[in-house]
Amino acid sequence: MVIADTSVWIEFFNRPESKEKRSMDFLIDENQLVFVGPVLMELLQGCRTSKDADLIFNHVSALPFLEMSLSTWQRTGEISASLRRKGTTLPTIDLIIAALAMEHDAEVFTVDPHFQKIPGLKLYKP
Repeated sequence: MVIADTSVWIEFFNRPESKEKRSMDFLIDENQLVFVGPVLMELLQGCRTSKDADLIFNHVSALPFLEMSLSTWQRTGEISASLRRKGTTLPTIDLIIAALAMEHDAEVFTVDPHFQKIPGLKLYKP
C-alpha cells in the first residue's frame, strides 16, 4: 500500500511524461495506491477553477481512502514532538501523511525531502 504525497500528484497531473506519472499509473493499475484527506485538501487549494477541482476529485475519488482516527492525531503529535526535540520542524500536513502511513503500514511516495527526516517512515522508491 502506497500513499502518494501532493508533490507526486502535482507531477501526475502536470507532467504526463514524468517518471512519477508512470509510477503512479503502475500503482493504480496494481491497486496499491491509497488516498488521504490532507493530500486532497492541498490539491484542491491549488486549483484555479472549479473544473480543475472536479477533474482532480474525479481522479482520486475512485481510490481507497484512509481516514484519520484519534490514534492518527496522537501519532502525528508524537512524531512532531520527537522531531522538534531534535531541532527539526516539519509542515503539519507532512506529519499527518506520515502518521497515516505508519498507522496503516504504508509507504509514502514523494519527491519532498521532508519525509526523509521522519524516523521509521517507509518511503516508496519506484
